[in-house]
Amino acid sequence: METTMATRAKEILFIIFGTAIYAFGLVYLNIANDLAEGGVTGITLIIRALFGIDPAYTTLIINIPLILIGGKILGKRSFYYTILGTISLSVFLWIWQRVTIEINLDHDLFIVSILAGLVAGFGSGLVYRNGGTTGGADVVARILEQKFGFTMGKSLLVFDIIVLICSLTYLDLKRMMYTLIVSFVFSKVVDVLSSGGYAAKGVMIISNENNVIAELLMSHLERGVTYLHGEGGFSSELKRIVYIVVSPQEINEVKKIVHSIDEKAFISITNVHDVDGEGFTFLKPQRRRFKLKRTS
Repeated sequence: METTMATRAKEILFIIFGTAIYAFGLVYLNIANDLAEGGVTGITLIIRALFGIDPAYTTLIINIPLILIGGKILGKRSFYYTILGTISLSVFLWIWQRVTIEINLDHDLFIVSILAGLVAGFGSGLVYRNGGTTGGADVVARILEQKFGFTMGKSLLVFDIIVLICSLTYLDLKRMMYTLIVSFVFSKVVDVLSSGGYAAKGVMIISNENNVIAELLMSHLERGVTYLHGEGGFSSELKRIVYIVVSPQEINEVKKIVHSIDEKAFISITNVHDVDGEGFTFLKPQRRRFKLKRTS
């Protein structure tokens, strides 16, 4: 129970911290340099530009009805965390607009757009990683997914495109293009943070020397291997496939080990989006570097 309470407290703190960072970037980078934004936040910037209404207020006005409509879809925990994220975002938007801070980037919109994407992505990534959202487009996308079968990714993309096109009512095309850079950097940073941030490589090795290769991989890389059972398409021969997950820096060493045993071994390497466990997110002992033995 204490662990659960501590976890919930940590998640709440990170959601609040994440929205503070996101709001900071929105005020001092996007708004200060006349850059747009996607989603509901982008709508609040359009309203600000056309009618002069503070985004801190419109964020609540637009989001709260959406959250209440999507309450059943979000689930209890996500529902409360989304309300927390939405209110926190509004509060920090209000605060940052009343604190005078100037970020001098010599009016270089390229640097501004890169930095805006990094800051917004980092803040949002913390929110998503801890189970929260800032409402808006996420809720709409989930409703469309359940009611009409549209995927969230497509719904969010279409929604962002519509908002960005509407943003041309107060922005020129040049600043719109820089906003696309913001969106690109934002998505990449969010992917890294929300997925855990540890990319890895999955390696499948097909060889008649699978036992020897597996033992060498385990002893020299200090990583576990798994045997998968396969069957050759042409030969119908049953084979044991060695599967191992390693860091990108260890790929060349894996190849070196495999080819030292079987030069004709088949190696397939795939990207692993996220990995969690011993050897990656837990400490592991220092391993020995593999060296090929030269025979005279």
